[in-house]
Amino acid sequence: MTRTGDKVTVVEVGPRDGLQNEPGNLPAATKIELVTRLAECGLGVIEAGSFVSPKWVPQMAGSEAVYTAVAAGLSGRGVRLPVLVPNLRGLERAREAGATEIAVFTAASESFSRRNTNCGIDESMARIEAVIASALEAGMKVRGYISCVLGCPYEGGVDGAVVVGLAERLAAAGCFEISLGDTIGTGTPKAARTLVETVAASVPAGQLALHFHDTYGQALANLLACLETGVRTVDASVAGLGGCPYARGASGNVASEDVVYMLEGLGLETGVDLAALARTGDWISERLGRRNNSRAGAALCARMEKAE
Repeated sequence: MTRTGDKVTVVEVGPRDGLQNEPGNLPAATKIELVTRLAECGLGVIEAGSFVSPKWVPQMAGSEAVYTAVAAGLSGRGVRLPVLVPNLRGLERAREAGATEIAVFTAASESFSRRNTNCGIDESMARIEAVIASALEAGMKVRGYISCVLGCPYEGGVDGAVVVGLAERLAAAGCFEISLGDTIGTGTPKAARTLVETVAASVPAGQLALHFHDTYGQALANLLACLETGVRTVDASVAGLGGCPYARGASGNVASEDVVYMLEGLGLETGVDLAALARTGDWISERLGRRNNSRAGAALCARMEKAE
């Protein structure tokens, strides 16, 4: 049940999950400014980049320089800056850059896992567990992602028992939080809530996060349904940036502005300055030469422009 005054943590994934599927190569200075602007909006957790090979995700080239710059600029402000790492080499790069929090990822679909990481689920988990162990030994925090929890672009439906098993395994390995990803955005409120309730029977709702894409326009409805289960962490991407390189046609994450607007309407606290966030979404959309995919953000910017 949602209660007025409850705090919801919005994890801003635009600088990583959002940008990774955008065409072109955004200059490092723009990425640094984006993270800085997002922090100034009051977002306390911002995924700052990914230490994957630029060969596979060109937009994430230069993540070391971006991370080092934003970490220095935001030092002492209490902003968490997790980075995604795919393997031990990525972990090493993240440590060298000074990262203190990482995210690892697997999928609830065998086909998606093989296309995304060139290995099946079991091999993927073995890699992840090695990364988690090394990261924890180094004093780092680790977040876990599970992709395709409500559908796969290659297999269609996904077995909820697989999602539960992966969540249990990630928690046992030491992940402090597990983000459930509707990577292709096919979930609907009933299916999303049922899955979260099923997972929460094994891994507490307070340890779960919601990572929903909006391909079918269901993301906000799915979030609302799942908030009723007690989950209080939501991943979102400013201006609805991104998609998934391995899921053709998938739109970006639900827009951060739309999520904050809805949460505020529910009386839930986020600590985010919505007007500043809307301006930031408009700014990065302009830099990318693309439409602002946040409906709340676009409406707020139009209203603010008219008032000026």
